[in-house]
Amino acid sequence: MDTTLAVSATAFWMGLLTSVSPCPLAANIAAMSFVGREVGSRRRTLLAGLLYTLGRSLAYAALAALLIGGLLSIPEVARFLQTHMSRILGPLLVGVGLVLLEWVPLPGFGSRSYDQAGGRLAKAGLIGALPLGALLALAFCPVSAGLFFGGLIPLALEHRSPLWLPTLYGLGTGVPVVVFAVLVSAGVAWVGSAFHHLQAFERWARRATAVVVIVVGLYYTWSFTIRAAPAL
Repeated sequence: MDTTLAVSATAFWMGLLTSVSPCPLAANIAAMSFVGREVGSRRRTLLAGLLYTLGRSLAYAALAALLIGGLLSIPEVARFLQTHMSRILGPLLVGVGLVLLEWVPLPGFGSRSYDQAGGRLAKAGLIGALPLGALLALAFCPVSAGLFFGGLIPLALEHRSPLWLPTLYGLGTGVPVVVFAVLVSAGVAWVGSAFHHLQAFERWARRATAVVVIVVGLYYTWSFTIRAAPAL
């Protein structure tokens, strides 16, 4: 498989896994259910779901592009990353895998102010759907934070992709939300069943991804850190 295609698929997969991890998944369902009740129309509910998805995608892509573009624009940082990124990436990927397995806890980044602002935007119905998606995207929980900051950002830095890979990641986070919007517009009763199926999928996919990430991290650590170390 072409390297560009493989890296692009990895970024999209991390976005998809982010969206179905427990915190974002619950937030997506709650938000779409509430917005669906506020707009009061199946067609408008689907439109709200698309706007909510666009908000999430834009927020993730903009944050990643800002971080990556800022780091690459500083010559000293860019040279350091170009020289040492492969060495840093190995231990970092192992750490991300341990976070995905929930063996290493990380604090969440959400707060009460996010909840209050989200409630006001949800009550705005169709108008608030896009900013609501952007707001909830930035309320990171441990798994989503590990995937975004520990997975996507280093991957995009290594491949010098401040826009393309973050955009694919953002699109990946939006796929389940569109599905939720379709289910909500078809009838709220469907959402509960879909939620349980996605929970089972998320647990399996997260653990499988964690194993792959740890193996790749160990390979990078061996190849670029241990084996490349000068002999004493």
